[in-house]
Order: sequence, then structure tokens, then C-alpha cells
Amino acid sequence: MFEDLWSPLFLDHFGSKTRLFSGSLLQSVTDSMTNSSCQSSELEACRDEAAALKLKFIAIASILLAGVAGIAIPLIGKHRKFLRTDGSLFVAAKAFAAGVILATGFVHMLSGGTDALTNPCLPKYPWSKFPFSGFFAMIAALLTLLVDFVGTQYYERKQGLARGSTEEQARVLSIEADSESAGIMPVLEAKDRNGKVFGEEEGGGMHIVGMHAHAAHHRHNHPHGQDGCDGLLRSRGHEHDDHGHGHSHGHGHHDHGFGGSDDDSGVRHVVVSQVLELGIVSHSVIIGLSLGVSQSPCTIRPLIAALSFHQFFEGFALGGCISQAQFKTMSATIMACFFAITTPSGIGIGTAIASVYNPYSPAALVVEGILDSLSAGILVYMALVDLIAADFLSKRMSCNFRLQVVSYFMLFLGAGMMAALAVWA
Repeated sequence: MFEDLWSPLFLDHFGSKTRLFSGSLLQSVTDSMTNSSCQSSELEACRDEAAALKLKFIAIASILLAGVAGIAIPLIGKHRKFLRTDGSLFVAAKAFAAGVILATGFVHMLSGGTDALTNPCLPKYPWSKFPFSGFFAMIAALLTLLVDFVGTQYYERKQGLARGSTEEQARVLSIEADSESAGIMPVLEAKDRNGKVFGEEEGGGMHIVGMHAHAAHHRHNHPHGQDGCDGLLRSRGHEHDDHGHGHSHGHGHHDHGFGGSDDDSGVRHVVVSQVLELGIVSHSVIIGLSLGVSQSPCTIRPLIAALSFHQFFEGFALGGCISQAQFKTMSATIMACFFAITTPSGIGIGTAIASVYNPYSPAALVVEGILDSLSAGILVYMALVDLIAADFLSKRMSCNFRLQVVSYFMLFLGAGMMAALAVWA
């Protein structure tokens, strides 16, 4: 009896309401994206197609040169003493670039996504009833964390298997040589001597995110204060002394982001460089298209200077990560070229479709807003976790007060200058 009463009174009513709400939301989203274009007075206020075309060619050349220079400096400079990735000058410049990327995510991309998704051309329901820009940025940050995690584990296991097989072969050759001289048959041990999984530490932690540097600083049994800093310097000296003998201490992995020779740190740099390039390239396409479809010289002029500045320091940050990852020359060159041509290519594509593309159409606004928000989430995650936290919470930074002051100053300067450019672009 209760089942017969429950079904018509509640379940059917709830199901009908759910179907009605879902259908209404889907219909609203579909209608909002298929509406006719929304004309903007700002679009027509300073329209000059001939002048805009000339400025677009200038923008392509300027942004391309800025991107090439930015990404080439750390890649070429790693062979110069004053620009090496473990030098203080590089650390300070990377802090400035991290501030630029952080401000790009928060001030430019997230703000642009919010403006697009709350544009008056879009209906209030559902776009004004829910903060979609923040939601998509959060989803992108969480997905970036997942990619960071999976990528790190994949490279760690891949490198661990390769290293394990090399060490096993060396042990086999050594044991065979000893046994032949002594006439004894060797018994091989399949497991690692300490029985640990590659990448596992004393506390069971793995090298997953940049903040590991801070966690490791507190978790491991290292001395604190001046003694800890002295110990760090001594361990670095031992690493350089023992390099020729194939031996190095296991403390180098604490200095994420400073060119350590530890295998785990190299894995982190590989993952960071690839995820960072993904985030930078995704929003570079968007801003390139936005500039390319514009027919307003009043809009393009400030964008040339802002995007050149932005492209230079994003390239510097990415080039530093690629340099620290120690890619082969061909792989590093491909990644650098892909970054350098992305924004100019976006401008070219935007210019080609400018006559048939209306950036103020509802469909274009929705797509632009979602992509801007996703890019913002990726850039904010990469700036905070893999650039700022990895460097500023490292042992090296805590042991060098002058480097702390300079790096924090450069970080705030980069973020402030990039944020100030939002006045013009």
C-alpha cells in the first residue's frame, strides 16, 4: 500500500520536475547560442579595416619576436654562467615571469571569461544565474591537478623501471665477475635493496606537486636553521665532488625548480613544462583570435604592447621549465617553436575569418567565455603550485635571505605590471 501511495505522490512528481528543469535549462542554453548576432556600439566606434590590417601584421611580427626572445633566453643561456637555471638571476627572473602568469590567469583570462558569459547579449537564464566562469576555472584547475598527478606517476614509473633494469644489469655483471673468480653460483635478488617503490620517501610521500618541497622540508630528518643551510651547502658540494663517480646524495630533490640533478626533480620538470605549455598555448590561441577578428585600431594598438610583454615573460617561464627538464635539443626546439607561433597563428586565423566572424554573437561569447575560464584555471594552478610554491618553499630560498627579498619583489612586480595592463587590454 505504501509503495502504491509513494510512487504517484513523490517519485513521479520528482521525476517530472527533474525532466522539466533539465529540458528548460538545455532549451535556454540552446536558444542563447542560436540567437541572432548582438550588435555592439563599441565594435563600430573605431572601425577601420585597412588600418586594422596593418596593425595586425605589426602585431604578428612583434609578438613573434617577443615570444622567440623570451623562450630562447633560458634555453641558450643555460650554457652561460650568469643565466644558468641554478643561478640567482634566473630564479629572480622566473619569479617575475610567475607573477606575470598568475596575473594573466586572475586578471585577464578569468575577467574576460566573466565578461563574455555575463554579456547583455546572452539571456539572463542561465548565464546570469550561476557563476559559470569561476566554475569552469575550478574544473580546469582540478583537471590540471589530475594530469599533473598522472603524468608524474607515469614518468616516475617509466624512469624507475629503466633505472632499475640498468642497476640490475650492473649488479648481475658484478656478481658474475666475482662468482667466476671464486667459482660460486650467484643468487639474484629481484627486489630493490631497501624494498621501496621508486619515488617513495621515508614518510611514504611521492613527488607529485610542487608543494612537495615544503612538505619534505618539515617531514624529513634534516637539521633546521643555520645548521640545515650549512648541511645543504655541504651536500651540494658532495654532489659535485661525487658526480664523476656516479654517486650523489638523495637530498637534491628538495630544490625543485633550481636545476638539481636528481632524477625525481627531472621528472617533475618534464611534467611541469608540458602542462605549462598546454595552458599557455590554449589561451594564446584565444587571445590571438580575439586580436585577429577585431577591426578596431583603438583595440589593437594597446594589445600589441600588452601581448608582446605578456608573450616575452610567459616564454621565459616556459623556457626555464624546458631547460630544467633537460629535453633533447630537437624536443626543446619543437616545444619552443610551437609556443612562439601559436599567438601569431591565432592572429592570422582571426584575420582570415574576420569578415564572417562576429565576436559579439551569443555562440562566440559562450565559447570564448568557457575557453577563457578554462585557461584561467590552468594558468592559476601552474603559477601557484608548479612555479611559485616549488621555488619559494624550497630549501634554497629559505637559506638565502637576499634571494628571498629579490624574488618576492620580482614576483609582486611581475603580477602588478601585468595586472596594470588590464587598463589598456
